Amino acid sequence: MVAIPQDLPGSPEYLSKLRYAWRVCSVTSLGMVMIGISGSMLNVALPTVVRHFHADAFSAGWVLLAFLLVNTATLVFFGRVADLLGRREIYLAGFLLFTVGSLLAGLSPGIWFLIAMRAVQAIGAAMVLANGTVIITDAFPPDRLSQGMGVYIGTLSVAQLAGPTLGGLIAEAAGWQWIFWMNVPAGLAALVWGALTLRRVPRGARRPVDALGNLIVFAALSAALIALSEAGSRGLSSPVVTIGMTIAVALVPALVVVERRASHPVLNVRLFSERMLAFANLASFCNALARSALILLVALYFQAARGIDAVTAALGVLPVPIGMALASPVTGALGRRIKPYALSVGGTLMSAAGLGVLLLHTAPATPYWIIGVGLFLCGCGSGAFLTGNTTQVMAALPAGSLGVVNGFRLMIMNVGIVLGVALTLSVLTGSVSAELRGQVYAGTLSRLSPVSVEHLMTGFQRTYAVLFSVALCGAVAAALARPRRPLQVSGND
Repeated sequence: MVAIPQDLPGSPEYLSKLRYAWRVCSVTSLGMVMIGISGSMLNVALPTVVRHFHADAFSAGWVLLAFLLVNTATLVFFGRVADLLGRREIYLAGFLLFTVGSLLAGLSPGIWFLIAMRAVQAIGAAMVLANGTVIITDAFPPDRLSQGMGVYIGTLSVAQLAGPTLGGLIAEAAGWQWIFWMNVPAGLAALVWGALTLRRVPRGARRPVDALGNLIVFAALSAALIALSEAGSRGLSSPVVTIGMTIAVALVPALVVVERRASHPVLNVRLFSERMLAFANLASFCNALARSALILLVALYFQAARGIDAVTAALGVLPVPIGMALASPVTGALGRRIKPYALSVGGTLMSAAGLGVLLLHTAPATPYWIIGVGLFLCGCGSGAFLTGNTTQVMAALPAGSLGVVNGFRLMIMNVGIVLGVALTLSVLTGSVSAELRGQVYAGTLSRLSPVSVEHLMTGFQRTYAVLFSVALCGAVAAALARPRRPLQVSGND
């Protein structure tokens, strides 16, 4: 009998590695579901929290902003730390910290204590998110990586489907505290299962953490995210927006200089001199910007323009997460036969097609099936792109650079999400007078006059045109990310 070479499909070693890989995928998917559901539930339950604490608008906004800011600013840091101290240890510590933050958030005596615990949750989530993709990449055989990545990313769609409904039901039936407390048993279960499943990985050489680089990254992202979050309500000419963006832009060249001189940089800028990485990350940014506010935008359309209640509007936007949930695993399976690069390009084109449908059929009386087709195409395109783009980047990198590059990739996506929301709201409400903008956010504009609704339709058309243009830019970037040679990473990583 001829022995089957190790690590070839069908060999005992290959099958053993594949079984372990799917156990790892169950751990990382549980983390993605827990964090994804927690965030989407709070989006629905936020009014209940605000009423409980009698919070003003500023502090209410920071209940959401604190998590996004801290999570985005620490993703690169924990990608670096995990490369040095061990991904398993950092990943499990993230589960523990997120669980503790959730427990204390439910016990909050005041709104600012809750905001502080949201920051603690964000740190734990960053430790999990910065390492989940890397852990999957290490565990799966190369020919099955796209399948594992499809399941992993698809769980986020499940969270987006279940989160809003769960959030409304839990806040109504059990109280807002259980929005956070339900994370405790889930977090403990994930911690135990992860500790039993994930194998220890030998740590690399102990090297100093780039403290100055981390500080600049945090400061630049803080300034940028604060500016972008305020742009929608205060306008681009606001001093807060202007100063914030000026600081962020000024810190970028400073970061490049510091990181080039650092012996062990938190962000190896040499990594992004590679053509594929640069354009793949640009495509990811454009995709995040084009899709992030789509559900919010369409929900406002249903309520403000058509006078539909919030529950029905929530059901109306379901084609987006359904499309993502279906496309991610299907794309993962196709990845065994189709190159991730092709899936990435196809996904961006499909998303652009969906936005094109919405752009061409923006009217109060548009039949729902047309809107549903556009939303479904956007969801399928995003699911296909995320699976293909992530697989393409992670499969092409040397092992020592996985954590920091993945952290940077997630950071780019988060910045795109914030910019997308701010840009969408600014363009949309720019078509109506300042006195009526509150009616748009409240979803009550359709009760005033047909003229106001017509003005708002102009805003929707402009917004879809901007998002469509961004999606096309993402398609071009994805096409330019075509790999031409193996990546050669130089310098310290």
